[in-house]
Amino acid sequence: MKKGIVFKLFLFTTGLCMLIIATIFIGQTVFFERYYESQKETDLKERVSAFRKKYVEAKGDFSKIRSLEQGFYRDYAIWITTLDQQGNMKYANDFSIEVEVQKEIFPNLTKYPRKMIRIPMYHLVHVDDEKSQSNLVVGNHITIRGVEKDNIFTPSQLFSTKDIANEQLAGKLDKLKQTNFVVIRGTIKEVHFPKSDSASSFIYTNRIFLERMKRFQSSLITTGSLSDRDGYVVRNHGQGQYYVENYEESGVTYKVLTQPILDPDGKTNYLFAMTSLQPVNEAVQMIKGYYVYLIILVLLLTILLSFYYSKQIARPLLQINETTKKIAHLDFSEMISVDSKDEIGDLSTNINELSNKLQSYIEKLQDEIEKEKQLENTRKEFIAGVSHELETPLSIMKSCVSILRDGVATHKKDHYFNAMEKEVDKMDLLIVDMLELAKFESGTYKLEMQSFYIDESMDQICDQLIGSMENKHLQIEKNLHHVKVMANQSRIEQVLTNFITNAIRYTPEGERIVTSTIIEKGCVKVCVENKGAHIPQAQLDKIWERFYRADAARQRSTGGTGLGLSISKKILELHGAPYGVQNTKDGVLFYFYLTKVKI
Repeated sequence: MKKGIVFKLFLFTTGLCMLIIATIFIGQTVFFERYYESQKETDLKERVSAFRKKYVEAKGDFSKIRSLEQGFYRDYAIWITTLDQQGNMKYANDFSIEVEVQKEIFPNLTKYPRKMIRIPMYHLVHVDDEKSQSNLVVGNHITIRGVEKDNIFTPSQLFSTKDIANEQLAGKLDKLKQTNFVVIRGTIKEVHFPKSDSASSFIYTNRIFLERMKRFQSSLITTGSLSDRDGYVVRNHGQGQYYVENYEESGVTYKVLTQPILDPDGKTNYLFAMTSLQPVNEAVQMIKGYYVYLIILVLLLTILLSFYYSKQIARPLLQINETTKKIAHLDFSEMISVDSKDEIGDLSTNINELSNKLQSYIEKLQDEIEKEKQLENTRKEFIAGVSHELETPLSIMKSCVSILRDGVATHKKDHYFNAMEKEVDKMDLLIVDMLELAKFESGTYKLEMQSFYIDESMDQICDQLIGSMENKHLQIEKNLHHVKVMANQSRIEQVLTNFITNAIRYTPEGERIVTSTIIEKGCVKVCVENKGAHIPQAQLDKIWERFYRADAARQRSTGGTGLGLSISKKILELHGAPYGVQNTKDGVLFYFYLTKVKI
């Protein structure tokens, strides 16, 4: 069964729209989370690399580094800080206490060699917990449990004097003798707590950031390195190795990135950064429910719009189909309306142009066929004319030959020989003119153009024909401008000779012939006018035909070959020069135009 283009376009458009909706749905519900997380990790890696460069440029300046960390959080919502080789925050002196260590601390466990030690508080006390901070005043006695490695003490728990008095806690401390922890007891000498508006307070207030830092520190101290067993994914990039961890709390996923770097002393430090991933899971679940309604709505709109769209697209195509069917049957009467400036509009325009050109070519072909018929008639007329023109001289020559052969009028032998010679000259002239006309009509003859003075050529021709003029007592009047033209000089002189000879032939005795040149815009009009009888208006266009004589009563003996004006016509057409003939007040004017040469 034949399916129309409207139906096909409708199915295609509907299917395409549904495929797009399905692709978007699958992409948002299946791949968007992975893409978002991957892009977030890539951005985090690039930001940390940028921070690393600026951190190196800071050269350990505390204020610059804290300002850099704060600006990094403000610009990119990324918490970032620097840790030492044991995972302690390097620049945490603004949130710490300085403790004077007692000489003996659990003698059976260890002896701490240093007298003064600075203890960072960001893992032990919350920056906003005023109650806990109230016990940390200068002069108070405290006990701190922690781990010592590579001569670096890392605190893990803080006990005040009141806590130590508690019997249950004392029992716990006693059990520390069986562990690898270090217990330090001392007196607080200095206390440093950051102000709420300080550059570093934003780090100390983020509990999750501090907890993940503490977990990283614990893994680092316990195992000495990080691995997949600790929940970290080890990856590499252009700046070296880094560790990635995903952590979720309260429905929000956090991505933690740690990158080892070397300090000026060659020790390994770490850039520790964390950023939150927006809760895309909830958004994706909402999208799944939303898409149920969206797909129904889009399906309805797609069906309606696809049908309308298909009709709009197909309508000009159907019109094009109907028009081309008519063109196939050579009916060019109907044109396609062009209402759009797209490919269909271009197609419609091209078909209209094709229709016009086909119609034009067919009309030209019909004209060519008609011309061919006329040419065939002309050939027949030409052959008939040539036969007629040759018939008379041949008859004359035959008669003269018979007379001479029979010996009749032997005393007039010279007369008959002269008559035959004259007829032979006329036949020779006729044949030359016929061959020349055939050459011009062949379509292969090329003219070579040159510049020359037209008045000089006309003077020369008049001088050559002065004898013929004097025989008829004709006067020549010249109104010539000294002007240069562009043409084939020999052929133009041939035309002028034909025109002037024709004027001498048809001008009554005692009259005059007028030659003139008229300068017009970029052209020169060349004129030859003979005084005398007019040519009938109906015959003006026929005088250019072969063997045509305006005066039908004139015999061949008083005229030329009848090809002079036909040859002149072809020469002027090869020049592309306008030409013509018209009756004037006193006679007949022949004229043509040539291109003027600027001097």
